[in-house]
Amino acid sequence: QVQLTESGRGLVQVGGTLRLSCTASENIFGANTMGWFRQRTGNQRELVAAITTIGGTIYGDSVKGRVTISRDNAKSTVHLEMSSLKPEDTAFYSCAALPLGPENPGHAVWGQGTQVTVSS
Repeated sequence: QVQLTESGRGLVQVGGTLRLSCTASENIFGANTMGWFRQRTGNQRELVAAITTIGGTIYGDSVKGRVTISRDNAKSTVHLEMSSLKPEDTAFYSCAALPLGPENPGHAVWGQGTQVTVSS
């Protein structure tokens, strides 16, 4: 059974650091690019970051320079860290396994997602 489970604090302060983790079932983690997307109220879903099976990274333009994605293959887990948080980082964050890459999220397998609120 394919499963993605996200974890991390949902309420963070402006200027602080967000840390999210996503653990995937082994049958999906090892074979796929993994990524994080977010959807802010009134906006379309956007890529935050993605990491390929060999560690290549892709970052969304709106967060570039503030975000790091990494993967722990031994634990089938992908980590997201975003610093210098702003109120506009408030969004619903979702982990995804991306068999066709971050350019084709329509084919992704999604976690349940987590609401992140950045407060002042």
